[in-house]
Amino acid sequence: MSNYLSRPAGKAGQRPELLDRTELGAWRGLLRVHSRLTKALDADLEREHGIPLSEYEVLLFLADSPEGRLRMSELADGVLLSRSGLTRLVDRMERDGLLRRERCEDDARGYNAIITDAGRELFRRARRTHLDGVRELFVRKLSAQELRTLAELWERVSPGAAG
Repeated sequence: MSNYLSRPAGKAGQRPELLDRTELGAWRGLLRVHSRLTKALDADLEREHGIPLSEYEVLLFLADSPEGRLRMSELADGVLLSRSGLTRLVDRMERDGLLRRERCEDDARGYNAIITDAGRELFRRARRTHLDGVRELFVRKLSAQELRTLAELWERVSPGAAG
């Protein structure tokens, strides 16, 4: 196993300290598990409902927000997309009738994304598929204590990550 990751060098020109097996295994494990789970959840949603995981996440954030609306900037932060990536995704979802955009009342330069009735209905159906997949692929493989420990660890690494 190659230790391709390293910590910053202390002095210019000094070789950085490589990750040990445990460190690298933990890091690569995180990346691989995330990749495999998101690909599987994405495939389930595509197969059952014709939407990718990224669209499901947009619908989730909008459905769970007050009045089914969020500023585009808040939505981009929530779904972890660049603003340009979110704009392309929202354009497609707007064409499909899942949401609409309107100018913010308090900021003429900003826009809100608002979930439509069709978006709510698709989200309602897709939510069951998504939650079943999360339980099957992740939750049922761990004990309640292991899940609590993971949530605590994610909070330590990135405060707010598990919230």
